[in-house]
Amino acid sequence: MTNAVVVGSGPNGLAAALTLARQGIEVRVLEAHDRIGGGTRSTENTVPGMIHDDCSAFHPTGVASPFIQSLGLEEYGLKWLWPEIELAHPLDGGRAGLLWRNVHRTAEGLGVDGRAWTGLFGRVARNFDALTEDVFRPIIHIPGHPFKLAHFGLNALLPATWTVRRWKTPEARALFGGIAAHAFGRLDTPLSSSVGLMLGAAAHAYGWPVAEGGSRAITDAMAAKLTDLGGTIETGVHVTSVADLGNPDILMLDVAPDSAARIMGDRLPARIQRSYGRYKFGPGAYKVDFAIEGDIPWTNADVGRAGTVHLGGTFEQIAHIEAQTVRGEMPLQPFTLLGQQYLADPSRSAGGLNPIYAYAHVPNGYDGDATEAIVAQIERFAPGFRSRIRHAFVRNVADLEAYNANYVGGDISAGANDIRQITMRPRIALNPYKTGAPGVYLCSSSTPPGAGVHGMCGFNAATSALGYLGRS
Repeated sequence: MTNAVVVGSGPNGLAAALTLARQGIEVRVLEAHDRIGGGTRSTENTVPGMIHDDCSAFHPTGVASPFIQSLGLEEYGLKWLWPEIELAHPLDGGRAGLLWRNVHRTAEGLGVDGRAWTGLFGRVARNFDALTEDVFRPIIHIPGHPFKLAHFGLNALLPATWTVRRWKTPEARALFGGIAAHAFGRLDTPLSSSVGLMLGAAAHAYGWPVAEGGSRAITDAMAAKLTDLGGTIETGVHVTSVADLGNPDILMLDVAPDSAARIMGDRLPARIQRSYGRYKFGPGAYKVDFAIEGDIPWTNADVGRAGTVHLGGTFEQIAHIEAQTVRGEMPLQPFTLLGQQYLADPSRSAGGLNPIYAYAHVPNGYDGDATEAIVAQIERFAPGFRSRIRHAFVRNVADLEAYNANYVGGDISAGANDIRQITMRPRIALNPYKTGAPGVYLCSSSTPPGAGVHGMCGFNAATSALGYLGRS
């Protein structure tokens, strides 16, 4: 029987394993940590019984992913839950931009900017399923929906600083800026609108749901399905060399390019070694999990109804602090993403307290303490938050890299989202998943379409491997 080894049990490693196992291939998954899941792990970090997502928390691309949709994970316990409001972006003075799943309701709340908001997001949201067939693949391919892709691409190419010219109100401009900032990059460069456009359209097409019981439920369900297909998973196995893996027919590496180069050693062609060595990582994340009494006392009460909250002020303020972060400067008021997952999933709360998820964008490799900066950023829009904190658990940049070796320097995107790496990651190639070694493929989020719990990097890489085996 044809066999395969998958190194890494994050969503992409499990996606690759499932894709191969569905074709009758004997699959063995090796995970360095004692728990599977990579960035989807969830932990009781503060209070017994209180569930905190360790990294990934909200899943617009997960619920929209063609691959994840194909798995039937509901049979294995996965249940998506949605908050009343998908996203809120508070501003000083009590104002806030609110994003509802319904694009027209969002537009109504944006007043004079409503029509322009619908003009940008309405068509993309309607075409979202068709777009994912093209956008969730390497950039070099024959598009299945060329006109829809072209419409999306023309808007995605623009710098975010140009896109916001569509809107006049601070609320609309900040709402888009906060979504665009998920790219962990400057907002004045070409393609810096792409992440904001994709995630905003996903919010209107599918929402930004959470997984009941924590993000771990996603990969737990994937692992259960893999077991049913005959695959095996071993934890606590740290792979340092390809020589330790025997001679599998297929080897899938759910690791960052630098780790792939170390594992493969001289079995990797020199030109690929060099290209992996040039791969760039972006800004890092600094994460704090809070256990608080009651709810966050937002100045704008509607913010307390949103699952995700972006904290950074106006678009201009966000653009400035993101540019600082990319330059390696620690902002005084870093862009902070906050999660109130318990609003959609009350099972995460415990002991009369509620879990709050927060991380700030910081320079790659930042070795300082950003805890107070995060608390102050929340307090800025929710005076009294500090007094409600009962417990806090911190993962600094070094802790995040120790938690997941793919997060080099704290980069939870596993690669800088600059112009080249948005379009051609991890290297310039017709097939970015091939490592140049026969039967060996890179399947981590350092490959197209990039970060997100969608499994498409793993699926695409495994599909390439099936072609190598003559099973495409």
